Amino acid sequence: MTSLLDRREKLLGPNVPTFYETPVHLVRGEGVWLWDADGKRYLDCYNNVPHVGHCNPHVVKAIIKQASTLNTHTRYLHESILDYTERLTATFDHDLTQAIMVCSGSEANDIALRMAQAVTGKTGIIATDATYHGNTAAVSQLSTRRPPIGGYADHIALVPAPDGVMTGETFADHISDAIQSLKVRGHGLSGLILCPVFANEGLPDVAPGFLDAAEKVVRDAGGLILCDEVQPGFGRLGSHFWGHDWMGLTPDIVTIGKPMANGHPVAAVISRPDVMEAFRTAFGYFNTFGGNPVSMAAAMATLQVIENEGLQQNALDVGAYVKDRLSSLDHPSVHGVRGLGLFVGLELVDEQGNAATAFCTRVVEAVKARGVLLNKIGKGGNILKIRPPLPIAQDQADIAIDAIEGALVEVSSDVR
Repeated sequence: MTSLLDRREKLLGPNVPTFYETPVHLVRGEGVWLWDADGKRYLDCYNNVPHVGHCNPHVVKAIIKQASTLNTHTRYLHESILDYTERLTATFDHDLTQAIMVCSGSEANDIALRMAQAVTGKTGIIATDATYHGNTAAVSQLSTRRPPIGGYADHIALVPAPDGVMTGETFADHISDAIQSLKVRGHGLSGLILCPVFANEGLPDVAPGFLDAAEKVVRDAGGLILCDEVQPGFGRLGSHFWGHDWMGLTPDIVTIGKPMANGHPVAAVISRPDVMEAFRTAFGYFNTFGGNPVSMAAAMATLQVIENEGLQQNALDVGAYVKDRLSSLDHPSVHGVRGLGLFVGLELVDEQGNAATAFCTRVVEAVKARGVLLNKIGKGGNILKIRPPLPIAQDQADIAIDAIEGALVEVSSDVR
């Protein structure tokens, strides 16, 4: 392990992120399982990239077949990008019928910002103060993990993230204040970008309709609604295929990524025809690898597996079971359970009711030692993040919850 970490630093540079105090050296995956170089098996309860299971045979077969036939870019004609776009956009309402295929969620969100600028002629953008939308120079300005060198750009306005107590009206008031500030600074409003379930903010307890007032404020100011569906999309919520539909939000632009092709690097921006026309007129955009035939084969196969194997329903059923079992955990640090479908958070607090950040970190490590991979989210870093591949079964979920329960007891004993 040490030699592998040394090689990483020598070849990739310092501070390349890894999970866990002792990173896991993975060599194989199948379904909801992963194996490390020592042969230890882990239940994957974190990764939403292998949405339909690690090395899903239907997806693998589709990639191999297309890779052995043709792979090129979209400045040549091929049908697969059109076939997939038709099938993908059939899952959307709100006249979201056109798409740009790219390779990552970062690229997708970068385009979404430019689409909003093209439609409105304005540059001001609003996001929450606990979000993450990617790594490009533009979207990294929206992240509060590491402030940009030189400070945040003047056209960026960050508003307080919902915390489960904030009302929708209060959130809308914060957005209204941000709009006024952007106007005073000469930028105007191009749009509001957010994850419709506030995933990186910690999955706060908000209900459908929470964003109604905020949407009206944005619309009245001439701005667009940009929904980042990279985490909640593709049926993960169980009750709805897309997070914005659960929330009751009408987006102008939707971005998707990670789970779209089960690990193949595919992402997309979905929008209305008028929005797409404005963008295509204002920007001469193309993407060499976005929408290539192999990527489209992987994406189509992933969508087929979700539909044919009833994975959205599985997310609903197993997700409800997970929340029920977690809610029954009897431990003083457990403050509450939140989330939808197979996207669940377990909030941990200290004796004073404050975020138990260090405790949560140790629980994550203890769960990993028990053979289950998960992580943490939230502004305070005190919410266990449970986000497994969609095929996870109830008995496998039991393994994860038993590991969490044991880890809570173990870490509490160590603290005492």
